[in-house]
Amino acid sequence: MPKTPTVYDVADRAGVSIATVSRVLRRPDDVRESTRDLVLRAVRELGYVPSGAARGLAARQTGVLGLCFPDVDGIDDVADLPALSRTGRRVEVVVDHGQVAASRWSNLYIGEVMRGAELEAWRTGLAVMIAVARGARRDDVVADLAGRVDGLAVLSATVPDDVLEHVERRIPVVIMAGPRHGDRHDHISVDNAAGMQALTRHLLVDHGARDLAFVGGPATSPDDADRFAGFRAALGEAGLPAPDDVAWRGDFTRSTARELARRMLDARDRGVPLPGALVCSNDQTALGMLDVLSGAGVHVPGDVLLTGFDGIDAGQVSSPRLTTVRQPMVELGRAAVARLRERMADPGRPPSSESLPVTVILRESCGCH
Repeated sequence: MPKTPTVYDVADRAGVSIATVSRVLRRPDDVRESTRDLVLRAVRELGYVPSGAARGLAARQTGVLGLCFPDVDGIDDVADLPALSRTGRRVEVVVDHGQVAASRWSNLYIGEVMRGAELEAWRTGLAVMIAVARGARRDDVVADLAGRVDGLAVLSATVPDDVLEHVERRIPVVIMAGPRHGDRHDHISVDNAAGMQALTRHLLVDHGARDLAFVGGPATSPDDADRFAGFRAALGEAGLPAPDDVAWRGDFTRSTARELARRMLDARDRGVPLPGALVCSNDQTALGMLDVLSGAGVHVPGDVLLTGFDGIDAGQVSSPRLTTVRQPMVELGRAAVARLRERMADPGRPPSSESLPVTVILRESCGCH
């Protein structure tokens, strides 16, 4: 078996010191291009792979940042998972009757935030490790992740405050989305309330909508609370009564939104008219509503105006295309990683909050053409 190449072999092949090799591998922008090229050529020729564990011990850092997201699949335990199929090589052939799949992984949103974090980490020579806070072992999963990384970015309301306070004694913590509520963490959020207020104002002023119903997400979601506050603010400034609670509450998934829409149609059949406008707290909810309403012959926007929030790609190809508030999901992930790096470089800096701007995107589902 051939000898595994070491950092000493790379330094000898490139004609540089071991310290220079280390700088090229950890902070390439700090090294002259010609020297960097020599070292990287030697790395490729020798097939050298740096030891993450050894580098971590030497630098007291792992070069890895942690990302923690909530469980959006509704699985609480291993027992909830179906058994793996052992049917061998047989290929199943089925007819697609046109039903839209029940997408429990609502978070195309989470995927975009994750992509932004990974891009920013890669740009700065870091890697990311991802965990889902799921089931009875949620807190243990978070603690284990915190022991393996140099900083942790967590989606708001994913982890209890006392767990985050414990984790922050060891590594920096950044909260993504959701408002600050008296904690000591850095926060990166988007302007949920202002975005929803602007969208609702458009329905009221430009389309003359008056019978508006808010279709919310989980009651525990800080983003949903902010969006509902923006909805209420727009009604208030128009001199209309603002509801104390959401009209219909889902869980941000398309499948649950379909069930809510079926209940709306059942109520219509009992004499309760459909709202003139459905203001949904996220795009997946709006698309689920659209699935059922269109299938039942309810014309959007002719019978009901419909809007979402997030700006996921699916809203651009729905029929009609979905009016929404586009939030900078990729930038949210990037900003969280940037803030973690700042905190790692200066642990004593005071906690900060940053709110990223949003954009109202007008399309056909609200009556704009």
